[in-house]
Amino acid sequence: MKAGFLRNLSQEELTAKLKELRKNLFELNFKRKYGKVERPHLFREYKRDIARILTVLKEKKNESK
Repeated sequence: MKAGFLRNLSQEELTAKLKELRKNLFELNFKRKYGKVERPHLFREYKRDIARILTVLKEKKNESK
């Protein structure tokens, strides 16, 4: 997910996407604990996407000040 794409989304959409990614990461961690993960590269992708969303949310918050 590109940061430019994220900057075009509203805060509500970003928050929803953040919640979804955190849920996916939780489920992936659960699978790792109790079985085998088929696509381990998703850990890195989800973490980076979460960080990007948090960065964009912070930028939007600072813009409104």
